[in-house]
Amino acid sequence: MTPALLAELVRAAASDVLTRRGLDLAALPADVTVERPRNPEHGDYATNVAMRTAKKAGVVPRDLAGWLVEELAGRTGIASAEVAGPGFINLRLAADAQGAVVGEVLSAGAGYGSGDEYAGRDVNLEFVSANPTGPLHMGATRWAAVGDALGRVLSTRGAKVTREYYFNDAGSQIDRFVASLVAAAQGRPTPENGYAGAYIGEVAQQVVQAEPDVLDRPDAERDEVFRRIGVGHMFDSIKRTLHEFGTDFDVFFHEQSLHESGAVAAAVQRLKDSGGLYFSEGAWWLRSSEYGDDKDRPVIKSDGNPAYIAGDLAYLLDKRSRGFDLCIYMLGADHHGYIGRLKASAAAFGDDPAVVEVLIGQLVNLVKDGKPVRMSKRAGNTVTMDDLVEAVGVDAARYSLVRSSVDSPLDIDLDLLVKRSNDNPVFYVQYAHARLASLARNAADLGLEPGESFGLLEHPREGDLIRTIGEFPGVVATAAELREPHRVARYLEQLASAYHKFYDSCRVLPMGDEEIGDLHRARLALCVAARQVFANGLGLLGVSAPERM
Repeated sequence: MTPALLAELVRAAASDVLTRRGLDLAALPADVTVERPRNPEHGDYATNVAMRTAKKAGVVPRDLAGWLVEELAGRTGIASAEVAGPGFINLRLAADAQGAVVGEVLSAGAGYGSGDEYAGRDVNLEFVSANPTGPLHMGATRWAAVGDALGRVLSTRGAKVTREYYFNDAGSQIDRFVASLVAAAQGRPTPENGYAGAYIGEVAQQVVQAEPDVLDRPDAERDEVFRRIGVGHMFDSIKRTLHEFGTDFDVFFHEQSLHESGAVAAAVQRLKDSGGLYFSEGAWWLRSSEYGDDKDRPVIKSDGNPAYIAGDLAYLLDKRSRGFDLCIYMLGADHHGYIGRLKASAAAFGDDPAVVEVLIGQLVNLVKDGKPVRMSKRAGNTVTMDDLVEAVGVDAARYSLVRSSVDSPLDIDLDLLVKRSNDNPVFYVQYAHARLASLARNAADLGLEPGESFGLLEHPREGDLIRTIGEFPGVVATAAELREPHRVARYLEQLASAYHKFYDSCRVLPMGDEEIGDLHRARLALCVAARQVFANGLGLLGVSAPERM
């Protein structure tokens, strides 16, 4: 019995108690919860439903809890129920009811942990979106791991997710990138505010190789060639790096296309016509402060050129025109102001601001030998995705970036991530899966197959592993709801702990001439279920589930 099914059983029992005693059913909360108590001696699960219901029902919490205990004691699957404290209810499940989770996992297979609460939702998930002016830095690398994992989590819970990369290929940063390429090709120093690093020289050389006479052309024509070929090279390099990192996108959207198609001008005109913009000091301003932003934002500057937000306005309209009912933007630590302005942009168009969600990710620092790693071999002034992957590999890089909340800065210890020890969290989790795969091979050699006598799984370590397995769907649902895929990683570490403790206490394979029995088969089934959950969870993180280590 999973926590979700147990919660339904508790709610049904509470409903019957209230009805039988003539109490108001409306007092019963819709979201009855059951949780595992911190102290296992208190039971398998606990619920505070009596405390949450009693006041509205006009009764004493402990009295209601006592009535519920009497009701629950007669329910199938409940071994015992008792009142604790001011009105908590501690529950113990019958072994066969608890073990039914194993059968559920074996039946669902790769689908265990999926749900349909987001069915019908069309989600645009925009992440990474780094400027094509250099290799992907660590902030973008964090979003590549977290964004891809979030997309997997949302899809697993029923959403239709489109992963989108917004290429900022218009504006002053591209101009500085082009100027840097030209300077490198001409053998001149990097311009002020330009881009440095070995990669600039490499890209400049590729432009010259493609167009040998480019430096002899008029400045405007020369710069256009460096822009077209140089930016194109960075696009290709970024896409290749992301693919090798296990992060692929459905759409690569170019900012420049919004200007070339007239979408920016159309968005601005729509706001002018609706009164969403006003003219002041020679510029056109968005009335964003009226929609919750901290100030109004210039959309058309006094020189007549569109401000950066003009592209954002057109881009939001474009997303909505493609049918997305939820637009999630995953932005860097220096983009806090975008939360208000993007929601205000939706409201200015008469849309629901809730269609826009903005997630802000904090900085990532690499540490080696106890000291910060600051310089890249190629980028010169930053550490890149390629640097991290070269140091620890894709799996360790992705897992380490996903396992912490993006709300907090992250320090990654490179020395730890290459260790083959339990101190290394990705090794700890992957080793549990590999250990299970090895056990399955040994069982096959002995002719041992999984059985269904789950009622025999009465050992405390068996129960702890089963209950941990049963929590997986709820963990994935919460990760989707809160946009926090790190919850899956932390859960897998708890599952690994539960499995290793089980393995040390409960022998699965028969020894010597011992005859294979139902307990062996049931324990093997439990191991198969645990292995499936590891594979499902690691898959949500985009991390491999190795068969051998």
